[in-house]
Amino acid sequence: MMMMFIDEVTITVQSGAGGNGAISWRKEKYVPYGGPAGGDGGRGGSVFFEATDNMQTLLDFRFNARYEANTGGKGATKNMHGKGAEDLVLLVPCGTLVKDAETDLPVADLSEKGQRFLVANGGRGGRGNARFASANNKAPHYAEPGEAGITRNITLELKMLADVGLIGMPNAGKSTLISVLSSAKPKIANYPFTTLEPNLGVMRKESGDGIVLADIPGLIEGASEGVGLGHAFLRHVERCRVLLHLVDATAQDGGTPLDNYAIIRNELAYYSPSLGKRTEVIVITKADAMDEADFNELLESFRKETGKTVFGISAVAKQGLEPLKKEMLALLDAIPPETTKIELVEDTKAVANDDSFFEIEVVDEAEGVFAVHGGKVERWLSITDIANYQSLSRFWHVLKSMGVFNALDAHGAKVGDTIVIGAEMFDYMGADGEASENDFDRHREGRQPLSHGLDFGDDEVDFDENEGQVIELNLDDWEELLTHDDSDLGDLDALDGVEAVEEHS
Repeated sequence: MMMMFIDEVTITVQSGAGGNGAISWRKEKYVPYGGPAGGDGGRGGSVFFEATDNMQTLLDFRFNARYEANTGGKGATKNMHGKGAEDLVLLVPCGTLVKDAETDLPVADLSEKGQRFLVANGGRGGRGNARFASANNKAPHYAEPGEAGITRNITLELKMLADVGLIGMPNAGKSTLISVLSSAKPKIANYPFTTLEPNLGVMRKESGDGIVLADIPGLIEGASEGVGLGHAFLRHVERCRVLLHLVDATAQDGGTPLDNYAIIRNELAYYSPSLGKRTEVIVITKADAMDEADFNELLESFRKETGKTVFGISAVAKQGLEPLKKEMLALLDAIPPETTKIELVEDTKAVANDDSFFEIEVVDEAEGVFAVHGGKVERWLSITDIANYQSLSRFWHVLKSMGVFNALDAHGAKVGDTIVIGAEMFDYMGADGEASENDFDRHREGRQPLSHGLDFGDDEVDFDENEGQVIELNLDDWEELLTHDDSDLGDLDALDGVEAVEEHS
């Protein structure tokens, strides 16, 4: 079964996020006041492309369109850092052009074996609470979330690296010639467009080395504008040092050999001006299908019209092949390797781990409900202990420094409105507001909620510091408690379903 030739794919890559920092405390016998001991999170894995000469097609990417690197490990106790994730290296054939799928601009040209390119940088690990200890804050109750990974769409475009490219109209004998000059086994038949994808072959030299030949599917008029099959493969001749232009002496399509030659020349020039100037050898094929005198006359007419070297061959009868092979080898020795430079753009997206962009959604303007959506905002909330004043205050300062409060004011939010972030709901204090510890203590007692979760589950447990009791509440009781006046809180046992349990030391 013949392997499918895939020369262009679009895939999604995602680098790993950094691990979250840990909140931990040193707890050892005979070590009083051990202090914070939360370690940093590990770095997330990055995504690279690397060129290899063991691949000839992008087929591997055809059936798997998404690639994700692992996230970094979380920080641990005793100042232990999380494990850094391994980088994800995706192998591509030499000659692969890497493009940003959104802009369709090339960012890397992987033409040499071992050449590597970063497309998505892994996120930095978050700092543990040990990093935030200072003379003024000896017991920080907060840590830092890991930096986000990068998700982006990438287009891979393969431009085959061959020394000699065989071009011409359909049924000009290209596949037959490459099968004779090399060990390639392309499909050969007596009808146009037998070759539906490029074929590579290696022609051996006496020294044992070889040159790579590329059989390009037949081109027709309009190929540079997308007509026929050959237009999809014109990119593969861009890197060839020499072009063998095969012309069918019998011109079975109804035109003349010179007309067919001119058509292909025009298409090459239209597609790329540099292709029109590439070194070319004209090969008139199927010499065995014509009278010898007529064939020689055709060769002379081509030499006169083009002023180029013209060879007459019969690949089937293996006539005229040796002079052609010597000419190809002589030209390749004289022409330096192709050094065509593709204009690349700077790829800033590969290191754009900043996900501080956020959006404000007006959920219910009449009721004063607003939602904040954003990667960094939700990452910070995910490691914020909203039952701890210091941790929540830190989260509030992060939002303020990001400009979230100013944006809420601009959308009409007022003091006392409800702000939804992720699965949590908060009372808005205004852009200049500050959550005091006194307000937070009152929130914990249920009198003035500063923040509370949207999803309580079946039961909620709260601790009453004044009475030294653990109060077990179901969801209905919790909602009723939030709406009670101060005078009602003295008789918590009166609430339906509340059970008072003495605190155990």
